[in-house]
Amino acid sequence: MAPIVSRLINERATPVVSVRGATRQFGDRQVLRQIDVDIAPGAFVALLGASGCGKTTLLRLLAGLDQPDAGDIGVPERRGIVFQDARLLPWRKVWRNVMLGLSRDRVRAEHALDEVGLGARIDDWPGTLSGGEAQRVALARALVRQPELLLLDEPFAALDALTRLRMQQLVLDLWQAHGPAVLLVTHDVDEALTLADRVLVMRDGRIVVDLPVTFDRPRARAAAGFEYLRRQLLEELGVSATGDDGVQRRQATAS
Repeated sequence: MAPIVSRLINERATPVVSVRGATRQFGDRQVLRQIDVDIAPGAFVALLGASGCGKTTLLRLLAGLDQPDAGDIGVPERRGIVFQDARLLPWRKVWRNVMLGLSRDRVRAEHALDEVGLGARIDDWPGTLSGGEAQRVALARALVRQPELLLLDEPFAALDALTRLRMQQLVLDLWQAHGPAVLLVTHDVDEALTLADRVLVMRDGRIVVDLPVTFDRPRARAAAGFEYLRRQLLEELGVSATGDDGVQRRQATAS
């Protein structure tokens, strides 16, 4: 397959996502604090942050699964979402899971499954699928809706390392083919830098970093500047890179 280069995104185009002053509170805990963010049509954005910082809460607002307590959220009507769990209905065959909530169009389902490499599994039951195959079905279900916005909530987190790499490449291929704006929630800095053209970092319910990633694809950690951005993001997440020895938590107290 030919290498994919970074998309040229027109940041002056009308945003496909526009969030202004979004706040969300659960009991006494304010999870989102005056969030402002735009996402351009066709952009691939990764959202990083520690557990509990508000990443998934923001994604749920964009998906229409929750509502803000204050602020304005503008999103396209056509949206698709893939969660960490594929969330397939075990009593429906694969193709019917793909078309869940839509007309029972087997031809459309077959085309979507072909795109994710599962056309031959169209009449199988979800229980016969591997974890990676189930996530491919979930991705087909999201894409069959021809979304302008594709929301990915840590969709590779439960997969083994090799399957994860294959799924990352599949998502890039499908993004290139269909052109939706993508928001990927992840804890993985390397994944964010490999996939996205823009990385946001959340902390305590706020977006504190908005970093462009301009490397051409395919990307590798050996690329000039990759390790610098990686270290910068790790520092923002409260960890420090230590070369070949991995990462080490920043000391809780100042020196």
